[in-house]
Amino acid sequence: MPLGLVADATEKFATVDMQRLLRVQALSLQTEGAGGALVRLMNAPRDNRVLEYADVDERNRRIDGIMESLKEELHDPAQEETLKRLETARAIYGEAFLATVDQVEAEEPAAAAILLNQQVNPAIKAMLVESNALLNRERQRIENQLKESQQLIARIAITAGGFSLLVIAMAVGLAWRTTKSVVVPLAELEAAAQRIAAGDYHGHLLTTRTEEVDRVGHALNTMTRAIAARELEIERLAFRDPLTDLPNRTYLLKTGAATVSDPNGIASTGLSLLLFDLARLKAINETLGFGTGDTLIKEVAMRAQAVVMSGFAAQSPGLPIPGSTPALLSHISGGKFAIVLGSSDRAVTEQLRQHVVDAMVHPVQCSGHSVDLTLVFGLADVLPGDATPAITLLRNAEVALDSAKQAAKGFNWYNPALEAARLSHLGLLSDLRIAVAESQLQMWLQPKFSLQTGMAVGLEALVRWQHPTRGFVSPAEFVPFAEKTGAITLVTDWMLEQALATLQGWTRTHPHLSISVNVSTRDLQDSNFCQRVKARMQHFGIVPGKLRLEIVESGLMQDAQSSIAVLHRLRDAGVELSIDDFGTGYSSLAYLQQLPVSELKIDRSFVTDIDSKPGSLQLTKTMIEMGHGMGLMVTAEGIETAAERNTLSQLGCDVMQGYFGSRPLFGAQLQEWLTGGQATSA
Repeated sequence: MPLGLVADATEKFATVDMQRLLRVQALSLQTEGAGGALVRLMNAPRDNRVLEYADVDERNRRIDGIMESLKEELHDPAQEETLKRLETARAIYGEAFLATVDQVEAEEPAAAAILLNQQVNPAIKAMLVESNALLNRERQRIENQLKESQQLIARIAITAGGFSLLVIAMAVGLAWRTTKSVVVPLAELEAAAQRIAAGDYHGHLLTTRTEEVDRVGHALNTMTRAIAARELEIERLAFRDPLTDLPNRTYLLKTGAATVSDPNGIASTGLSLLLFDLARLKAINETLGFGTGDTLIKEVAMRAQAVVMSGFAAQSPGLPIPGSTPALLSHISGGKFAIVLGSSDRAVTEQLRQHVVDAMVHPVQCSGHSVDLTLVFGLADVLPGDATPAITLLRNAEVALDSAKQAAKGFNWYNPALEAARLSHLGLLSDLRIAVAESQLQMWLQPKFSLQTGMAVGLEALVRWQHPTRGFVSPAEFVPFAEKTGAITLVTDWMLEQALATLQGWTRTHPHLSISVNVSTRDLQDSNFCQRVKARMQHFGIVPGKLRLEIVESGLMQDAQSSIAVLHRLRDAGVELSIDDFGTGYSSLAYLQQLPVSELKIDRSFVTDIDSKPGSLQLTKTMIEMGHGMGLMVTAEGIETAAERNTLSQLGCDVMQGYFGSRPLFGAQLQEWLTGGQATSA
């Protein structure tokens, strides 16, 4: 029967056609998010890239899964051709994505950005074009089916009306009942189909006494509930975090600012964004497991949400903050959360920050351990009338957060100076690699003298950088940055090459002199470092005792066991080892006893004005006696006056180093010092 055909077509529409449409919609959503996920990956610090990789990979898997399912269901030649073009664009995107990731992992952000703009973004754009073409075609096909159903229903209504006219003479009452039981419900079905096509899924069709009409109505009701449930699920997956059930970063950037802005997207009362991160989450995941880390993330989310939902009404005196101040909490990634606050008053923002901190006071019991919830905040604001986009506000808060972490502070406000420093450092890393490759660095040497004989016993190699455009770049600026990025190993290798080449040139003229080279913590964490040092000494033909490596005391404690193992291998190779800046770290004597070192260098902070500071004198005396007790040569750094030298000599210190003996030397000054007889006496 015609009504049976309508019911069957409607059931097919609900169970097959609309599901395919939803998959095509999901394909477009995932494709749109792929580019943003890759940008977050490129901008993420190395330690946070694992989570960003998971996000990118999950989006790519979903895209591939949807495309594979559509292959089996699309029978329209035009749609099949569109899908083939989409597969081609997906393949191009895959290759460009891998190339970009390679550049990111190689720490080449400029090259990665070029690949993103020239290859990845065009490929994603092509994918969006084809996926949108699929979506539009599916929508058009469904609209055509709805029109056909409407036409069929209309024909049925006309037929029923004609039949009623034929029998009206026999039974007016029967015609009226027929109209009531068939025509009106069919009109309701038609109206319901139009509402569904327009996206209204809240209507519900009542049952009638006509079996066929009830079947169609039941199918439409089923289809409506299924579509509504699927759209809600798609929206939830797109805009909510599955772990905390909070709005995610996408939701924050898309609608977060709109909740506290005027219709034009310009903040009418100003905005503040509090970005905060759960400290030590990486260490917690590694030691207690990811389950414990997830528990802590959910606990932070629950406590922060309680503060936001309460309107942080427990206000301090003198701060008239309305309890209705709008705020939106979202989970960005990992242990990182953001609160968008509808106020640019910094006092209000800092009060909210303090409320969140107060909410985290009590530790969490996880896996039998009591874990503190320590947060670090980055704060950024937008003044009233400022049209700064939400993504810029979030980025500014990220800059402030990184600055707070580096300064070991609880929070920091964004200011443009932080941005300038970050941009400068980005260029500095690239310039440092070029400086090493093109020998822009310089090795300066500072002599060390015996306090008993006055003879020069060696020199310490100090790196200097004369940048072609920046001018002199202080080691205090680029060495910590190189340590953080791992580029310090390039500097160490370059300094070793220069020191060994210099020692090779001194074999006949100054055989009694040694050169000390500073070694970074990252070098000690490299199991191949000892092998590289031995290979270089063999290449230059240097007697091992002429090369001395200096290790900072505090750096040894970051990974004591592996560092000590590397030091033993170096000592077995004949390399002399020194503990630099002794007294400034927090290493224990138990560890010091395990170190195969031959020299202990007392930090200059103990040496300065030692002749007039009884406390420094007593501490230095104790360190000298302890070093001698362990069979070590003791060197004092930073001696600048005769009084300091005489005092240290009386205390029994072995070697002095500082401006009083000689400043660091380079080039002609060094050569003059070597040839002028000063290399043999202070």
